[in-house]
Amino acid sequence: MTDKDIETRLSAARTRLIIEKPFLGALVLRLPMIAASPEWCKTTATDARAFYYNPEYIGALDLNQTQFILAHEALHCALSHFARRGTRDKHRWDVACDFAINPILIEDGLTPPPGALYEKSFEGMTADEIYPCIDENPKEEPLDQHLYDQERDNQGRSNQSGGGKGKRPKDNRPQEGKQDDRDRQPDQPDNEREDQPPPQQDGTDPQQPDQQKGQQPGDTNGDRPQGAGQPEPLSPAERDQLRVQWQQRLAGAAQQAMQAGKLGVGMARMIDFLLEPELPWRVLLARYLTSVARDDYNYTRPSTRRGDPAVFPSLRSAQVDMVVIVDVSGSVSEKEISQFVAEIDTIKGQIRARIVFHACDADLVGEGPWEFEPWEEFTMPTQIQGGGGTSFRPPFEWVEQRDRAPDLLVYFTDAEGDFPDYPPNYPVIWLIKGKGRVPWGERIQLN
Repeated sequence: MTDKDIETRLSAARTRLIIEKPFLGALVLRLPMIAASPEWCKTTATDARAFYYNPEYIGALDLNQTQFILAHEALHCALSHFARRGTRDKHRWDVACDFAINPILIEDGLTPPPGALYEKSFEGMTADEIYPCIDENPKEEPLDQHLYDQERDNQGRSNQSGGGKGKRPKDNRPQEGKQDDRDRQPDQPDNEREDQPPPQQDGTDPQQPDQQKGQQPGDTNGDRPQGAGQPEPLSPAERDQLRVQWQQRLAGAAQQAMQAGKLGVGMARMIDFLLEPELPWRVLLARYLTSVARDDYNYTRPSTRRGDPAVFPSLRSAQVDMVVIVDVSGSVSEKEISQFVAEIDTIKGQIRARIVFHACDADLVGEGPWEFEPWEEFTMPTQIQGGGGTSFRPPFEWVEQRDRAPDLLVYFTDAEGDFPDYPPNYPVIWLIKGKGRVPWGERIQLN
């Protein structure tokens, strides 16, 4: 397949996305397509500035798979994966990002190419939620390369995982021998080409030179050019600027797709997560508990001296009767349980909560339950014998035998066990360590 055929295939895949998947198509349009040197780019890559591809790899894909890989790279950028890693291990984060994106694209009807990471249990989860579920030294490799920085992971591997196992070629050419933008090879992007996207609505040009930083035309090898060199990593200023730009592009593309009635459920869920403030589990739990504490209404009849016989309900801040269950089957460490208990104690002091605490593995532990009034410190009991299997039925059966239902039940677990068939008639929050799913209740991932 010639370079012209490959460019035609990429253009056709992009056009088809614009027509059939307007949300993804609008995002793909923001990434200039650049043929890369096969010495460093084994499949495809992105640095949030452009889409880099190995011509031979694209030539081996069909049109449907080409659509997938274009959308895959665009979503990495739109979801700001290049700016959200923080101090997390790069290879592990890259794997989590692929596990987050691919199920969304598959659900949207796109066809993945060979080697695309997919795990059904990760469906509906963000990269932040998936990351704790990935092994510390994952054997999986991403489908593509994420060229955001040059940090090396704790195994000493290059940060260019997945298709980027090849090393970056050394450029031994003299500086005066390099070509400038006016002498680009035909396979490189040009601001004057008709098939490139117009200037962006946010005032940026998708073909501006700083988005192609690090490109260098290679020498020819037979009839095919070597392609562009590996780009330089993003600077902190570039990362911040691109994050803002991609959030604007994401919001704009989502609005257009919703107006056209072509925004899938999985896409909408991921967009909501990104555009809403990113909150850790502690904040989510505190927010939920606070709302529970203020959803009680007082119907006490007012004084007759007011002259109004009507009884109007008034919202009041009441004491919360909360049940806390900890999974002690062995999959949750004592340190994690202690951190969880300390957090509950902090929140309890803010909302006046009375806590009944119990622990369970396959059955409730014999030492419990333990009760803590609002003015008492909530601490971890010193004697808890656990370590067996896991069943979630005994705690709910025990709660049913109490005099009154709690305002809220919080269950700290990995969600690997036997659940009751039906939800109770009171709110339940599952604080989940790992990738386990729950059949009902509010699930909060422990990141």
